[in-house]
Order: sequence, then C-alpha cells, then structure tokens
Amino acid sequence: MSNNTVRVRFAPSPTGPLHMGGVRTALYNYLFAKKYNGTFIIRIEDTDQTRFVSGAQDYILESLKWCGIEPTEGPGIGGAFGPYVQSERKHLYKPYAEQLIEEGKAYYAFDTAEELETVREKAKLMGMPNWQYNHVTRSSMKNSLTLSQDQVNELLDKETPYVIRMKMPRNQDVRFEDIIRGWVVVNTNNLDDKVLFKSDGMPTYHLANIVDDHLMEISHVIRGEEWLPSAPLHFLLYDAFGWECPKFAHLPLLLRPDGNGKLSKRDGDRLGFPVFPLDWRTEEGELYSGYREKGYFPGAFINMLAFLGWNPGTQQEIFSLEELSEAFTLDRVSKAGAKFDPDKTKWFQQQYLRAISNDELGKLIQEKNLSSFDLEKLEGIASLMKERATFIEDILSEGHYLFERPTTFDETLIQKKWNEQARALLKDWKIVLHNLNNFDKEQIEESFKNFLSERNLNTGMFLPIFRLALTGTGMGPSMFDISDFLGKQECLERIDIALEQLP
Repeated sequence: MSNNTVRVRFAPSPTGPLHMGGVRTALYNYLFAKKYNGTFIIRIEDTDQTRFVSGAQDYILESLKWCGIEPTEGPGIGGAFGPYVQSERKHLYKPYAEQLIEEGKAYYAFDTAEELETVREKAKLMGMPNWQYNHVTRSSMKNSLTLSQDQVNELLDKETPYVIRMKMPRNQDVRFEDIIRGWVVVNTNNLDDKVLFKSDGMPTYHLANIVDDHLMEISHVIRGEEWLPSAPLHFLLYDAFGWECPKFAHLPLLLRPDGNGKLSKRDGDRLGFPVFPLDWRTEEGELYSGYREKGYFPGAFINMLAFLGWNPGTQQEIFSLEELSEAFTLDRVSKAGAKFDPDKTKWFQQQYLRAISNDELGKLIQEKNLSSFDLEKLEGIASLMKERATFIEDILSEGHYLFERPTTFDETLIQKKWNEQARALLKDWKIVLHNLNNFDKEQIEESFKNFLSERNLNTGMFLPIFRLALTGTGMGPSMFDISDFLGKQECLERIDIALEQLP
C-alpha cells in the first residue's frame, strides 16, 4: 500500500456521549493511518439537527484527546479540506442532489409526514407491516415521477416542502468487497428509496457522508458493523456520481460480557463498569460514569479497546499506542462480535500501574492526596503498594496506614490472633526493635526470624500480630518493608498505641 494514499476519518454525530464502541472505531482509524503514515481526520456529522445535543461535540473531542488519539485534520485543527463540521458545509450538498435529479437517479417527493403515516397504517391493516417507499410503491405516491413537470414546477414555485429521494434501480445486484467481511452482495429490490435531502434544507447522513468522503479524498471507510446495511446505498451513490469508491471495512459489534446482545450505554453502570471514556451527565441530571473518572489510565483503556475485535497474532498483550500502530492490520480484525470483559480491563489497568516508575507514580499520588508527605515519601509508598493496587485510589485507601496511624483494628484478626500471649510477644518484640542499630528491612527481617526461632514460633503465630499493631489490618505488603518505610520511632509508637488500645 502506498503511504501517501491513506486518508481515513472518524465521523461521529453530536447526538450524545461517545460510546466506547465509537472510541474503538476512532482508534482503529487512527492506528491504520499511523501505520501507513497517512492522514486521520475528525469530521462532525451534525446534519440531523433534531437529535443534536448541546455539549456533545466538545465531549467527543475531549474524549479523543484524553485517549491520545490525535487527528491530523479536524475542528479546531484545520486542514486543506475544511470546514470539518457538516452544518458549516451545508451549502455544498444540494447541488449534488439536484445533479442526481437531472440525471434521473433521484426525484422530488412531496408526500407529507401525515400522508406517509396514513399509507403505513393502511399497509399494516393489509398485513404488510414493513411498508417501504421503493420501486413498487413510488408510483402511487406524490413525487416528481408521478406528477407532470408543470405540477412539479408549481409545487416548487409555491415552496411546498419536499425531500429528495434516491431512485433505487430495480433488480440489480450490488457487489462490493469489504476488507473484513469479504464480498457483500445485495439486490436493490431489497432496498428502499432513501431520503438524500430533507425538507429542512439539510442533507441526510447518506448524501453528506458520500459527498464529504469524496471531497476529502477518503481512501478507506473504517466504521461499525451497524453501517453495513447502508453500504450498498453508499456504493450506488458513488457509482451514480461516477466517483471512485473508497475501500470499506466494517468492524464487529461490541457485545455484553455474557455475549448476549450489543453493549449499550445503559449496560455499563447497571453491570458495574463504564461504557464511556469520560463522565457524561444528561440534561435531566442522569450520570453515566467514564473511565477517566473511575481512575483508569488512558493507555490501559486504549489497550483494552484495541483487543476488542483485533489480535496481533503474538503473545504480546501490553502495547503502547506507538506499538499498536506498528502491529495493527485490518486483516487481523475479526468478523465476529467481541465480548467485553470488565475483569480483563482491570488487568490492563494493573499492568499499566505497575509499569509506571515510582517517582512518576509518586507525583500522581501527590495530585490526588493533599497530605504533607514529600515526594520521596510518596515514591516509597508507590513502591510498597503498586503491586497490590489496580487504581491510584487503591493505594490511598488500602495503604491508608502509610499516610497516618491506624485508628481502628481488624476485628476478625483480633478475635483470631489477639490474646495475652500475643500481648506479651508484642512487648518483647518492641524491645528487640528498640535495640536495633541499623533499622532497615534486612536487619528487621533477620531479627524477626531469630525472635521466632528463640521462642519456637512459626511466622503465622506472630507476624499477623505485628501487622495488626502497625497497620490495623490483616493484609498488605511485606512487614519488613513497611517497618523500614515508617522508621524506628514511628514503629515503636504504633506498638505502644496498639498495646494501649487493643483489649
């Protein structure tokens, strides 16, 4: 493939928040463009003004920025093929629709919404619930194919509302090759006469999409499987205009974790995981949670998305964005739907957390925790806790005893392990710690082993008591590492507090 021929686009509609399926589409387009040193374009398709949602465009652009998916051209960036918002290009589309009318490939339709509803209701009563405006029914409708030219001119002069519909050819096989799915064949008898231009003066998605892809010289259309039924119409429109058709690639659906149906925006919080990159609050005040606010790293989110429908053909599972662009190919994208796995997503997050250097993780902890700890201390906490955490918040919550002395003690552990013998052992162990000259983890561990040996104890008989006294909990990192981090004086004082407060 020639490097200078690849131009791809992600073209969302600002009708609400960007679902993770949309982010995956953007990601695959971005990776494909990067691999071939091509151009990745963002185009906002807002021709459906009735479904426009305020703030949605900003949300889409902010989401992609958080993910690290950076367009080459688009709103706020510019480029030689702008503007990149369809409502700002609306003057472009009508001449193309009228060209199709002049060539007999489209027609004016003057049927009102009420008239269309009446026809549909009559069809239902006659046992035809799926009535379509097509090559069979168009002859009985109010359009420029059934009206005389004088009647059409009169209606146009009176500014009677109309739409422009595609005149679908009769009984013609439409054949095109999809990069992912192979050859697709659809007969035009199964297609309706889709509206290309609406009565509000705006094009439909179908016309605007084709015109813009042509004018922006798009080489590959990589989009979700839900657009596959529209592909024959789009192929026919390219043919009608005499334009070269881009290559199509329709991505598999994202499925619920049980594989039972498409993953929807309401599945996330209902099943306990986000389906949006960022938090989104509806005008009614309903909140949909996002991966950013849940504490996920962008890299972990992107790594998870990349594997939903694609695999590298190797054992490697952790990729940077740059590594993904080198490895990505469309021929390794699956046809079958991809099941979302929340646990695997957390695994990716864990791997990214562990890969971060302690100094960088210390800075991130510092951003979230307003304690007076200096960066060196926070780096030490990062070193102790990162292998046991999934999110930075876990370090703060599960390692709370590293920031401040425990105020409560694990009741279950008290009932199982705490008794007079334990109290006596803790007092003796405090004396050993007090007498240590070098208070580091190696010396503490060696002294601890000697302490157990002299008293004929095993680790399980006393280590939980030591942990309880210093942390108040029954689990955590190595006690020798914790002791080293806290320092001698703090350890001794915490043991005193435990001896005083424990029953």
